[in-house]
Formats: sequence, structure tokens, C-alpha cells
Amino acid sequence: MMEYGKLFLIPSFLGENEPDDVLPRKTILTACSLDCFVVEELRTARRFLSAIGLRGRIEDIEFHELNEHTPVSEIESYVSLFENGRNVGLVSEAGLPAVADPGASLVSLAHSKGIGVVPLVGPSSLMLALMASGMNGQSFAFCGYLPVKADERKRRLKEIEKLSVSSGQSQIFIETPYRNDSMLSDILMCCRPSTMLSIAADITMHSETICSKPVSGWAKAVSEGFRIGKRPCVFVLSASNVF
Repeated sequence: MMEYGKLFLIPSFLGENEPDDVLPRKTILTACSLDCFVVEELRTARRFLSAIGLRGRIEDIEFHELNEHTPVSEIESYVSLFENGRNVGLVSEAGLPAVADPGASLVSLAHSKGIGVVPLVGPSSLMLALMASGMNGQSFAFCGYLPVKADERKRRLKEIEKLSVSSGQSQIFIETPYRNDSMLSDILMCCRPSTMLSIAADITMHSETICSKPVSGWAKAVSEGFRIGKRPCVFVLSASNVF
């Protein structure tokens, strides 16, 4: 019977950070002990691993890509990486692997083959945004990326708001940075003035800004020139006052 190593899920920075500011020592030491990684993007992964202690050893590390374009057949072939007890690290572009991230397919494959999966501690932009929002932290949903097409996105925003009204859930969603301001514009157009919206941008960075206010308050801010810009951002919406 084949002896497999383990799959370590290694959180990465959400932006420009010092390793000790956001990652526990155990996470850093575990990552630095590995010589094989499955990563979403090679350049970003090399820069991250260099920053946490592998500078000068990067050329000795084996990298394999897993992103939205990776064929299923190639992902399935990654089982061989774990043979003979070899441990492998999974690194996302930012934050937690396998959460709003294509790396989830490798985690699923590992479970199907009896390969142990070990999640390590690190920053989650979603949970940090919810913590700081002042909204319902006992019942919430992550909606991922909303539709790209404007009409579909507006329809989805109305559905999310309606769900929040009926369930009391906080609704968390994200957007590609260059569409942040378009997303905010659609929220102002589609949602009730009293609906609460939290915008958390540049989480864990020196430029971090997190603010919660009613949609009417955001409309006033936008009229006075407020823009999110192309910053990594998490939106948290709550249309219910019942926490």
C-alpha cells in the first residue's frame, strides 16, 4: 500500500506585510520545512516563500501550478507528489488556501485518496471583515464573487438583501479590485437606504480602512467624492437589525 505524505494548507499575506505581523511561527516553520508546493501563481508564491525564510533556497523547491485554467487531469496527477511520504504545501494568491480559491480541488482530491489535510493558521480577510463590521457574527453567509454582468449582479444584490431581511444573516461578498466602485454604485442603486454595508479594504495592511454605515450614508460619501479604488476589499451587508 502506497504511503502518502500530508497536504499542508499554508495561508499567505493579504498584502505587503512582515511575516511575523500576520503569520504564527508554526505556520512559517512548517512552510520552510517543505520542498514541494502547489501554488496559484508562481511569481507570487516565490516572493511569499522568500519573505518568510526561504530566500536563497527557492531554486531547490519544486513548484506546480493550480489555477482556474489547470485541467482536471493535471490536478489528478498531483497525487504522485505525495508518494513515499512526501509532504506538500498548498499556497493561494492571498489569504487562506481553498477558500474562494481553486486549490479546493486539490484538497478534495487529497481526501478521496486518504491523504491527510492539515490547515495552518493565518489571516482570513472574510472573517476579519466580519469581525470588524459590527454585524451578525452568529449567522452569516459567504456569497463569493457576484455576477460580472451588471443586470445579473443587480439582481443578485437584491436577492442577497432579501435573504438578509428574512434570515437576519450577514452577507459577505468580494469583487475584483478594479470593479469595486462599480459594485458600490450598484449597491447604492439596488439596496434600501437603511441596509447596513461594511467596506473593509486593505485588511492587515498599513492602509487598512474598515467602515460600516447605512447605504444612505455611503451614498452621501460617494456624492462627496469617496471611492474605494483598486484595493483588495470585502463587502458585508446586513438588512436586518436582529442580531
